[in-house]
Amino acid sequence: RMQARKVLAAGNDPGEAKKEAKRLLVLNNKNTFEEIAREWHEQRRHEWTPHYAADMLNRIETHIIPKLGKRPVADLTSAEILAAMRIIEATGALDLTQRMMQTCGMVIRYAIATGRAERNPVADLRGALKTPVRNNYIYLKAQELPEYLQKLENFDCLQTKLALKLLLLTFVRTTELRAAEWQEVDFDKAEWRIPASRMKMKETHIVPLARQTIELLRELQTLTGNRQHMFPNHRRPVTFMSENAMLYALYRMGYHSKATGHGFRATASTILNEHGFMPDVIERQLAHCERNSIRAAYNHAQYLPERRKMMQWWADYLDELPAAK
Repeated sequence: RMQARKVLAAGNDPGEAKKEAKRLLVLNNKNTFEEIAREWHEQRRHEWTPHYAADMLNRIETHIIPKLGKRPVADLTSAEILAAMRIIEATGALDLTQRMMQTCGMVIRYAIATGRAERNPVADLRGALKTPVRNNYIYLKAQELPEYLQKLENFDCLQTKLALKLLLLTFVRTTELRAAEWQEVDFDKAEWRIPASRMKMKETHIVPLARQTIELLRELQTLTGNRQHMFPNHRRPVTFMSENAMLYALYRMGYHSKATGHGFRATASTILNEHGFMPDVIERQLAHCERNSIRAAYNHAQYLPERRKMMQWWADYLDELPAAK
């Protein structure tokens, strides 16, 4: 009654104020993190394989909704999200923690795009969580790629130039590219299947080939198509390219202590993550998989439709850089 008197004193109708409060309550219930996360998932799942979509929903339901699900997404704070992430981090699953924070960020970006939030508190959490310990390879940043591609275009050894181009397009390990054989490439399926015997994780790896990658392979085929290996050794053609051939080429282009062949994997991973590609898809294309996975024998085709789209996007991205034209 006292509240109604205050509303009247302010010149407002208590009945209308009550209706507005009820409307806002209903609106907040519709705009909870859980509601928007499920809506975002429903919007995106058609882009994913059923298996990946199910995995994503399960992770959201397990790790995020119990802590943040009932909160209106517009009211979420960085501290609340960090507290939810700390629970995952405490288990030691640092990769999962990073992925869940990225997922939170994508859900809130969707809320902003659909007019139900104004800012993304995940942006304030950069550097707040522990990161997985990884080998620190020097690698080129996005802004350094145009100059690199220009220098590569002017490099004088065609075979090594094509090798470095393919390394960037496919972001396989240097050992996987150097020993590549023509019989591993299926031009009709636009796939390069690297046998388990040559993979670090001892599992067959599929590299979807973008249009630009196919064109490069066709060009390379005119040079070495009659050989077993795509990149035969100049001195001993029955073997493949030497371990340091690409590294020395990078040195000659002025990238000593600035870039390595392995570093292109970090370059691709960083840019793809920044452009919103799913971390699981990126990791799978990098052939970062667990040795002890019960599904290891079947993992080579995991997320393949998403990986095809991603690899074509990556080739297009490189094409659109000024020096690539």
